[in-house]
Amino acid sequence: MKTAVVHDWLNGMRGGEKVLESILPLVPEPTIFTLFHVPGSVSPAIERHPIVASPLNRLPFSKRGYRNYLPLFPRAVEAFDLSAFDLVVSSSHCVAKGAIAREGAPHLSYCHTPVRYAYEQFDLYFPPGRTRFRRLKAAAVGRLRAWDVATAGRPTRYLANSSAVAARILRHYGRESEVCHPPVDVGYFQPGDRPRGDFLLAVGALVPYKRYEVAIEAARRLGRRLVLVGRGPEEKRLRDVSASASVEFVAGCAPDQLRDLYRTCAMYVQPGEEDFGIAAVEALACGAPVVALGRGGARDIVRDGENGALYGDDGDDGPEGLAAAAARAASARFDYTRLRGSALPFRPERFAERFQAALRDLLP
Repeated sequence: MKTAVVHDWLNGMRGGEKVLESILPLVPEPTIFTLFHVPGSVSPAIERHPIVASPLNRLPFSKRGYRNYLPLFPRAVEAFDLSAFDLVVSSSHCVAKGAIAREGAPHLSYCHTPVRYAYEQFDLYFPPGRTRFRRLKAAAVGRLRAWDVATAGRPTRYLANSSAVAARILRHYGRESEVCHPPVDVGYFQPGDRPRGDFLLAVGALVPYKRYEVAIEAARRLGRRLVLVGRGPEEKRLRDVSASASVEFVAGCAPDQLRDLYRTCAMYVQPGEEDFGIAAVEALACGAPVVALGRGGARDIVRDGENGALYGDDGDDGPEGLAAAAARAASARFDYTRLRGSALPFRPERFAERFQAALRDLLP
């Protein structure tokens, strides 16, 4: 058998690429199809497989400005010739699930989320007053949403990366899905012997829906330092917002440096609604409590009072709510063995078992 693995784009190692890295050894003879590919931007475990990039990859400024070609994404993913493949697996948070398998070939879609900005999060991605050509972008996203709904029947089966995403798949696509949480390397991310500091830690791409300005203001109110690990288009704005706060921006963090930050932070904070939250699980595996907005994937990870604190249920999802939840977490006496124990259900072996079970159900 040969497998076509369709992934939206390969231009950095984020949560979706870590999942892709774990999918590839589980399927027979994988060839990767993607809209954009920046060689060297993802792990050798991904790069060693054949990679077919769409013609969009040759357009000007596609390396950094690939999002500007959004209206062309649906046609580009439909143009992939998958006729020689016996199995299609899509790893999708945008358009990958719309790839067209040959007749009779099963298509298993691992859905990180239906397109965020096409449904609940348009204003977070394209903030009013800060977005150029917002009306044109709204029209383009509207067309993408219509296509996304119309092609929801193409996959034979869906796997969702969290309970929240499974609910979105049912709401937007009218399709049932099974939850298969992403794999987290809990073997590598383990507690250390260094004492914990008093700083807050947040990890992720610096993009609007992460709402890191909430964490910055909460840290200011608490009088604590915030370490923000990541890079992205929001960096300049967040640096301006943090002018009167104690915030350290860290980009290009090596895995061992990131592990040391998890091991020594007072707590990990997640102010935005995540589809799942791999970094939160990594923090728990290192013995750090997690303070998170109580929406999305955090509900599958954080149990209030046991391994962290959730906030926002009362409507206060801003800096005051985060600061209050962090204060509760700081005064709690967490069992650090239980903190790590709460991360173990997300180990890679559990992901592989569930993913392979779904494959067995599809394949003769």
